[in-house]
Amino acid sequence: MPMIDMPINELKNYQGTNPRPVDFNEYWDRALKEMNTVDPKIELMPSTFQVGIADCYDMYFTGVRGARIHVKVLMPKSGQAPYPNSTRDNGSTADTGSSSEEAAENADHPPKQNPAILMFHGYSMNAGDWSDKLHYAALGYTVFAMDVRGQGGQSEDVGGVKGNTLQGHVTRGLDDHADNLFYRQVFLDTAQLAKIVMNRPDINENEVMATGWSQGGGLALVCAALEPRIKKAAAVYPFLSDYKRVWKLDLAVDAYQDLRRYFRRFDPQHKRRHEVFTKLGYIDIQHLASRIKAEFLMGVGLMDEICPPSSQFAAYNKITSPKRLELFPDFEHENLPGLDDIILQYFLEK
Repeated sequence: MPMIDMPINELKNYQGTNPRPVDFNEYWDRALKEMNTVDPKIELMPSTFQVGIADCYDMYFTGVRGARIHVKVLMPKSGQAPYPNSTRDNGSTADTGSSSEEAAENADHPPKQNPAILMFHGYSMNAGDWSDKLHYAALGYTVFAMDVRGQGGQSEDVGGVKGNTLQGHVTRGLDDHADNLFYRQVFLDTAQLAKIVMNRPDINENEVMATGWSQGGGLALVCAALEPRIKKAAAVYPFLSDYKRVWKLDLAVDAYQDLRRYFRRFDPQHKRRHEVFTKLGYIDIQHLASRIKAEFLMGVGLMDEICPPSSQFAAYNKITSPKRLELFPDFEHENLPGLDDIILQYFLEK
C-alpha cells in the first residue's frame, strides 16, 4: 500500500502528538456560554440566484465578538413563506421584510419540517456556488453553507476588515489570551449556525447533518462536537488537527505554513515551542472529537501531504460514537472519486 506517513495498522491506533491543555473542557464550556449570550440578529433575504427546484436566500447572523456571518440557504420549493423570524426558544430575530399577512399565514399553517445539511468550505475559499448544492434541495434538504469569517466569502473578520485577512489564521491570537484565538471564534460560528438552524420551525432538529472537506471537514467535526444534537457528520481529510505531528513531519507548508512563519518571526530559537503547541491545543480538533455524539464518516487519502493521515486519525480514533472510514490509498489532498456519492447516500440512510 502506498504510504507517506505511518502504516495503516499504526494509523488505526495513533492517539496524536499535540498536547492537550489541562483546562481544555473548561475553555470550551466557557466559550459556548459566551456564544449563548450573543443576540444573533438573523436576517434572511432572497438571493439574486433563483431556480425552479429551490428558494435561495442570503442569511446573516451575528457571531461572537460581533462579526456578521454570511450563509447561503437553499430551501426546497414548498410554496410556503420561509419563516425567517420564527424560533423554537424565543431567541432574538431580526426583521427580514416578511409582511404581517405572511406572519399570520405562518401561524395558521405550521411549516413542513425538512432535514438540513450544514456545509463548511476549504481554507481560504467560500461557500461555493449555489448550483453544487441543488441536489440536496431536490432531495428535500434545506442547505446552509457558511462563509468562514475573513476568508473568501462575505463573512466579517472583526479583527480586521470585511474580506480577506487570511494569512496567519492558524496562529492568530497565540500571543494574546487564549480566548482570542481566531479559530475559537470560527469554531463557535459552526455551533451557533447549528443552533439557529435547529431552532427553525421548518427544520427537523433531529435530522441535521454537517459536512465539509479539508478546513470544512475540520469544521464539520467541530460542529458535531460543540452541538451534540447533530445527527450525522461527514468530514473529508480534516484540517486543524494534531499541529505538532504536522510540524514533526516537516509538513508545515501550504495550509499549515502559519506554523513555520510564526516560529521564524516570533520564536526563532524555539524556546517557547512547548508553550506554542500547548496553546494551539485549544483549537486542535482531535481534542474535541471525544465530545461527538453524531454518527461519523471520515474520508482519508493516504498520500495526503497537506493534512497528513496521522493528523486525521488522531481525531478519528478519539470518536466514540458510531463511525465509518473511507480510505483512498493512492490519493492525496484532492478529489476522492465517488466520495460525494458515498456521503450523500450516508446521509440518506436511516
